[in-house]
Amino acid sequence: MVKIITYGTFDTFHYGHLELLRKSKALGDFLVVAVSTDEFNQLKGKQCKFTYETRKSWIESLRFVDIVIPEENWDQKTNDIEKYNIDILTMGDDWKGKFDYLQCRCIYFPRSHGISSTQIKHLK
Repeated sequence: MVKIITYGTFDTFHYGHLELLRKSKALGDFLVVAVSTDEFNQLKGKQCKFTYETRKSWIESLRFVDIVIPEENWDQKTNDIEKYNIDILTMGDDWKGKFDYLQCRCIYFPRSHGISSTQIKHLK
């Protein structure tokens, strides 16, 4: 069984998020998605429009997501990879190379052109 993990805030959920998750699941059998908690987003200086529980429920509703866990700090990736026996980490290519030190294969997908949560938040 090939296990994949990805991380994100997933605020103002959009097709770029959906594509990241769909492509991630296509790489294997079991997809773990870590959603950033409200407290962790505060530490990162991010202001979310939606609570962790709301964002988590969106991700849980997707048929190709097997489990959703909280992302509570920058350092938990190493532990998550061990705990869930992860084979592949996926992220957007804006993170390219940042996680290559982890004990799994890292795949960085191109971001979806023309869409981001930041853009959506600034629409009037």
